[in-house]
Amino acid sequence: MPRDSIASPDILLVHSSDLHVDDDRVASLHGGDGTAGLRDVLATARALGADIVLLAGDTFDNHMVAMGTIERAGKLIADCGLPVVILPGNHDPAMAGSVYVRGGFEHIANLAILGITHQLSVPFAVHELEIWGNPHRDYHDMVPLREPPPRRARWHVAMGHGHYEPPETWANPLRPSWLISDSMIAATQADYLALGHWDRAAQVGCGAVPAYYSGAPHHVSTVNLVRLTAAGEVIVTREKLAT
Repeated sequence: MPRDSIASPDILLVHSSDLHVDDDRVASLHGGDGTAGLRDVLATARALGADIVLLAGDTFDNHMVAMGTIERAGKLIADCGLPVVILPGNHDPAMAGSVYVRGGFEHIANLAILGITHQLSVPFAVHELEIWGNPHRDYHDMVPLREPPPRRARWHVAMGHGHYEPPETWANPLRPSWLISDSMIAATQADYLALGHWDRAAQVGCGAVPAYYSGAPHHVSTVNLVRLTAAGEVIVTREKLAT
């Protein structure tokens, strides 16, 4: 149902990640269309009546994606009718020559790209909301949740692209780079932490902050729907893709 037909003071966020828009691997799963995952996520967000779409890293598989694919992806975002916030990940870092620069994505009015159109945060004054995140800026290791800013709005949503490591394996992590710990999650003091880097969907952390991986849409066939209620609640559900 369209958002404008729903009388609700709640804020609805659709969170996805790891779409890996490309010309090869993901394209092979969708009849040769590497933008199909992006199309399905945006269509689902519209169907759910979302206010904002969060794409938490690796929206593109790499910066060598063909120009035709980049242009199709840009048109899908421009035509979706919703604000979209992209956090560049380890596959599509915010750097010179990126797909975002090549495609002129800074000119897409409804799109904010952390590290390109906005440095570290995107305000949505109409929703009393600020979205914050550290974009990957190259292919080297980094701390996804480093130096979280103080709360500057009623709602404080964080984004991060990296690997969560629980306390029991922190000293000997399963993956060596882009690590996220319980204490890092708690330090964000966010109302919701939108995570990317895992293909599977999961809630992580000690519970101090609602921290969720959405999973890759081509793997889980869902998105996370985050409802920020007028009463101050944060309700997270998984919703099937509208394919």
